[in-house]
Amino acid sequence: MYERESSVVVDGMRIDWDMPIKMDDGIVLRCDIYRPIKEGKYPVIMTLGPYGKYVHFEDNYKTQWERMCEKHPDVPAGSTNKYQVWEVVDPEKWVPDGYVVIRVDSRGAGRSPGVIDIWSLREAKDLAICVDWAGVQSWSNGKVGLNGISYFAENQWQTAALQPKHLAAICTWEGAADFYRDMGHHGGIMCSGFPGDWPPPQVYAVQNGKGTNGFRSRITGDWVSGPETLTEEELAANRRDFYTDVRDHKLATDEYWESRKPDFKKIKVPLFSAANWGGQGLHPRGNFEGFVQSASKDKWLEVHGIEHWTHFYTDYGLNLQKKFFGHFLKGEKTGWDKQPKVHLQIRHPGEKFVERFEDAWPLPSTKWTKFYLHPEDNSLTTKAQTKKASVTYAGLGEGVTFITPPLGEETEVTGPIAAKLWVSSATKDADLFLVVRVFSAEMHEVVFQGALDAHTPIANGWLRCSHRKLDPKQSEPYRPWHTHDEIQPLTPGEVYEVDVEVWPTCVAVPKGYRIALSIRGKDYVYGGGADPGVETLKHAWTGVGPFRHDDPKDRPAAVFGGDVTLHTGPEQQAYLLLPVIPAKK
Repeated sequence: MYERESSVVVDGMRIDWDMPIKMDDGIVLRCDIYRPIKEGKYPVIMTLGPYGKYVHFEDNYKTQWERMCEKHPDVPAGSTNKYQVWEVVDPEKWVPDGYVVIRVDSRGAGRSPGVIDIWSLREAKDLAICVDWAGVQSWSNGKVGLNGISYFAENQWQTAALQPKHLAAICTWEGAADFYRDMGHHGGIMCSGFPGDWPPPQVYAVQNGKGTNGFRSRITGDWVSGPETLTEEELAANRRDFYTDVRDHKLATDEYWESRKPDFKKIKVPLFSAANWGGQGLHPRGNFEGFVQSASKDKWLEVHGIEHWTHFYTDYGLNLQKKFFGHFLKGEKTGWDKQPKVHLQIRHPGEKFVERFEDAWPLPSTKWTKFYLHPEDNSLTTKAQTKKASVTYAGLGEGVTFITPPLGEETEVTGPIAAKLWVSSATKDADLFLVVRVFSAEMHEVVFQGALDAHTPIANGWLRCSHRKLDPKQSEPYRPWHTHDEIQPLTPGEVYEVDVEVWPTCVAVPKGYRIALSIRGKDYVYGGGADPGVETLKHAWTGVGPFRHDDPKDRPAAVFGGDVTLHTGPEQQAYLLLPVIPAKK
C-alpha cells in the first residue's frame, strides 16, 4: 500500500508527494508535484526517468554536487537546496516564477512499479501519457514543457515524435537520440563501458522494490524505492539487462534499436537543443542530429563545455531555459523571439570559452578543408598525395599518428568532421578508432574537461570496417551515414575505401600549434595520467570516460587482431575533412 500520498505547504510551495498517474495498461506511475501556493493555472515543467525522484543530488552524486557548488556558487544560491535531484530542475528556482514542476519515476524505478526497460518505446509512451495528464489538471494552463539533462533529455525526442496534445516545448540538455549510433555501438563497435558501468549504481540501485534495502530519502524521510522490499531474484525479473541487450543487438535495424529511435519528421514542437563539445561518446551527437533533422520550425541549438551537468544549473543555463520556456509556455516577452538559431561557446586552450552566435548548423561560413595523410613521414597537410605509400599497425594496438606542421595562423575548427581512408586487414575485420588532437608548440597535448572525463581529446570517431556500408541519401561529405544493417566481412589483404564519421567539435587552435589525427586499434589513452572518475562510475578514466570498447566477445583477437594497413596515393586519396572557420575581418 502507498501511504505516502499527501500534500504539504513548505518553502513557498505546495508539494504533492507520490501522486498516481495511471498508464493505458493499468500500471500506476508515481510523481511529485511542486506548485505555487496561490490557486491558478500554471505551465508545467516535467521529467520522467529512472534515477529516483526521492534521491537527493548529494546522496548519490556527492562529488559532482560539491565540485559544481565550489566552482559555481551561483548554483546553490537562491535556494535551500532541499529538493535538488540529479539532472532535473530545482523547483525552488522555478515555482516562484509561476511554474509547476513534476518529477515522475519511470516504470520499474523509484516509487513506480513495473519492469525497467531502458529508453524503450513503452517508456516514451508513458511520458506522453504523463504530459497529457498534466495538461488537464486543475492547476495547469494546458502547456507542458520537458526539461532535463541526459536521460531526462534523451527520452524527450521519442516522446515529442509521439506528439502528445499538451506538449508545448522541449529542452533536450545533452541528450542522445539515436541510441545505437550515439551510445550503444559507435560506428558499429560495441560501447561496453557505459552500458556495463552505468546501470547498476544509477538505475538498478534505485529500482522499485529495493525498499528497505535501498536509500532512505532525506527529502521525504521515506524509502526511495517504494514500501515493498523484493528479493534480488524478484528484482532481476523486473528489469531487462541493459548490457546484454546492447551486446546482443548488433545492428541498428534490429527491432530493439528501431523501437527506440525517434522519427525526427514527427517532431514539430518548439525545441531547444543544448550539446556539449566534450561529450564524446554520448552527449553531443544526438543534439546536433536532433536539431538538424527535426521538423520543428521553431528550433535552437546551444553548445557549451565543461561537465555535462554543470551549466544546466548555473545562471547561464537557467536563464536560457527560462527565456525559452517563458516564451513558449507563458507567452511572455522574454526576447526569445530574437534569439539567434545557434548559440556557441567557442573553445580555446586553457578551458577558455568565447560566446558567439550563428544562423545555422553546420556554420554557413565553413571552409571544408582536406588534410591529407602522408605515411612516408606521418605528416598531415593540405597537399594531396602524389605517390603510393602505406603504413601498418597492430589491429588492436596503438596505431599511428599524422600531424601537421606548426600552424601559420590561428585556425578555428568548428563543426562535424569526416575521414576518407583506404584500409586492408590481415584478418576479416578491423575496428578504427580516430582521434582528432591538438598539440602546443612544445608538443604538449591540448585536452579539455569533457562532459565526464577531465582529459577529453578534441574529437573522436569510430568505424567497424564490416559496417562500412553507407546510406547515400542521408550521407553528407562531412557526415557519412552508415546503415549498420548488415555485416560485410573483409577479405584479408584486400583494400577497402571507408568513410568515418567523427563527431562534431570546436577548438580555436593558436598559431604555432599542430593538429593531429591518430588512427588506432583501441580506445584513446591520455598520456598524462588517469582521472579517478566519480563515485557512481568506479573505473578510472583514461581519456574516454566510461565510453570504452573492450568487450572481448565483441572484439575477438582472431577477427580484429590482424595487422591493419592504411593506403594512400593518387588513386587512394586519404584525408581528414575539417570544418575550418575563416576569421571574420
